[in-house]
Amino acid sequence: MTTPDEPKKPFIYFICTGNSCRSQMAEGWGRRLFGDRIDFASAGIEAHGLNPRAVRSMAEAGVDISHHQSSLIDSDLLMRADFAITLCGDANDRCPITPPSVRRLHWGFEDPARATGSEEEIMGKFHEVRDAIRERLEHFVQEEMERARQPFG
Repeated sequence: MTTPDEPKKPFIYFICTGNSCRSQMAEGWGRRLFGDRIDFASAGIEAHGLNPRAVRSMAEAGVDISHHQSSLIDSDLLMRADFAITLCGDANDRCPITPPSVRRLHWGFEDPARATGSEEEIMGKFHEVRDAIRERLEHFVQEEMERARQPFG
């Protein structure tokens, strides 16, 4: 987060059911790609622990999320967010009410933790979701830059 002397950076809060896969991947991508101009955090309706396959999938893409913690939604962070983005239908349905100043969005992604099959097939689903989250985030930041007609952040 920024210090009192610095201009406030936009803050995006990613929310999922268990804060174990999709929201962790989104936070990791956000920090990696745009952390110099946007603040990111993630949380869950519940805390299920960090999924080791999510950690591995992100590491394979050069992003280390192994230090992340699975956490519950922090109401102070939620109220301070510029964007609250849910990544699964359950979180979208159960996310606490946000003030009008928080732009609430839903990006539904399949849960890679529910994938079945061989380890290769399961990791393939993690890679697919990981890459889709990155693509959606890059597109979103570009849209916001164009919408604001100035650099986002």
